[in-house]
Amino acid sequence: MKIKRILFPGNIKEARKIQAELLNRLKIMPLKRQPKTVAAADAAFSEKEVMAGVCLFSFPDLKLLEIQTATEPLLFPYRTGYLSFCEGPAIYKAISKLGREPSLLLLDGQGIAHPRKMGIATFIGIILDTPSIGCAKSILVGKFEQPGIRKGSASEIFHQKEFLGYALRSRTGVKPIFVSPGHLIDQKDSLRIVHLCLSEFRVPEPLRQAHLLSKKIKSLRL
Repeated sequence: MKIKRILFPGNIKEARKIQAELLNRLKIMPLKRQPKTVAAADAAFSEKEVMAGVCLFSFPDLKLLEIQTATEPLLFPYRTGYLSFCEGPAIYKAISKLGREPSLLLLDGQGIAHPRKMGIATFIGIILDTPSIGCAKSILVGKFEQPGIRKGSASEIFHQKEFLGYALRSRTGVKPIFVSPGHLIDQKDSLRIVHLCLSEFRVPEPLRQAHLLSKKIKSLRL
């Protein structure tokens, strides 16, 4: 598939078809090697534009190595289950501008914990053929038991008897976040990597920095 067609479908029907085609390339598997770098990506959008920020960190010490940004016109308005086509073009562009290829991608959104297993982490991971993890602040599909109240507690997420990922208590006493593999990684390794990215905030530190970056870009363009 041509990258332009993947990133810029004309309508929901075409977007759904692209998701189905990409699903044939999905691989959920243990990481082949420990990542040396993690690129975290987030995006913000206005009525006309999508603004993405990517922060590249060394891993596991999480030293910031590089930042990149990108802005794309908003050609596919947000629809539940189709976030990839709203934010994906700008995120893809920002990641592609990095001076080095990241070992792993961490995205603000779902991986396979998605009605069609095609959250933005899966979508971007497949396109870039890079291990990827989805880390979301709310659940899109699946059921779980509340994890323990203390930081690091986790419980499994299931949908139609399929194991999708984890609800993770990323900070003691706060609502859990939702971790699922995107591509070229499995549930267990996704949880381990995200756990190593936690700081004193609810959101893993690389994603927190990417979020702040995308919001800054948006504020400068308004």
